[in-house]
Amino acid sequence: MLAYMNEEALRRTLSSGEAWFYSRSRQELWHKGETSGSIIKVLSVWKDCDSDTILLMAKPTGPVCHTGNRTCFFETLTEQDLE
Repeated sequence: MLAYMNEEALRRTLSSGEAWFYSRSRQELWHKGETSGSIIKVLSVWKDCDSDTILLMAKPTGPVCHTGNRTCFFETLTEQDLE
């Protein structure tokens, strides 16, 4: 999945070992799995060379996508999608 973190979400993720994110639309923190029960257990946290992107290596306890799919990336994109 792809999600946004602010500094507080990152701090909670590092201290709890579970993924926390920041909802820009709701303007609040959210703990992944709070309502669905599908928590993301963080194994390691990596930053890119510019320190502006974080990658979580993690093990979800269930589906990650709100649609119920294992991942949010389950549809291929074709040129027809651009028409």
